[in-house]
Amino acid sequence: MAKQKFYVVWKGRIPGVYTSWEECQQQIKGFKDAQFKSFKTKETAELAFSRPFEKTDAKDKRAQISNLYLDFKDEIVWDSICVDAACSGNPGPMEYQGIDLQSQQIIFHAGPYDDGTNNIGEFLSIVHALAYFEQNHMRDKAIYSDSAIAMGWIKRKKCNTKLKKTGKNHKIFELITRAEHWLKLHQFDCDILKWDTDRWGEIPADFGRK
Repeated sequence: MAKQKFYVVWKGRIPGVYTSWEECQQQIKGFKDAQFKSFKTKETAELAFSRPFEKTDAKDKRAQISNLYLDFKDEIVWDSICVDAACSGNPGPMEYQGIDLQSQQIIFHAGPYDDGTNNIGEFLSIVHALAYFEQNHMRDKAIYSDSAIAMGWIKRKKCNTKLKKTGKNHKIFELITRAEHWLKLHQFDCDILKWDTDRWGEIPADFGRK
């Protein structure tokens, strides 16, 4: 059984000391330049919260993120980008983003776009990550998604949405067409992996709006 850990958020939606990673994630996911760290005891966490956040270098930052997933550190591919989408309604305003797993920095964000769906956003986010890898000559990184549907669409190189095209969502269909065209013209061999939400918690790119 995993030991209790405590999480300090110095800079996030609501700074404080939290008793679970899920609560911590709600405060930091998608929050630019979030400041947080895990501790083994409540006392050390509360003491740390009473003091200014100490900026860490890149190596220490990677260790900090690794500690948050300590129980699963050997299962997760750390050199990766996690992607996710959010949609208010079905259809509704849709946006997506990609976050570097090691640094927790937002690599890209797009939207919101009118009258989209979550599955479309998941599909576009994976293609965006693939294009980002190619543009930056990154060959060994992986992509994590929590959408089996979107991963299937990527494999078929086709966004099989049932969404009807309207005057409001024409931009989304332009993006779909562009993404499908990119998939047909480019070869990619990076791993597109399923994020194990049941075991690891919400994907780090989650918008925290559930």
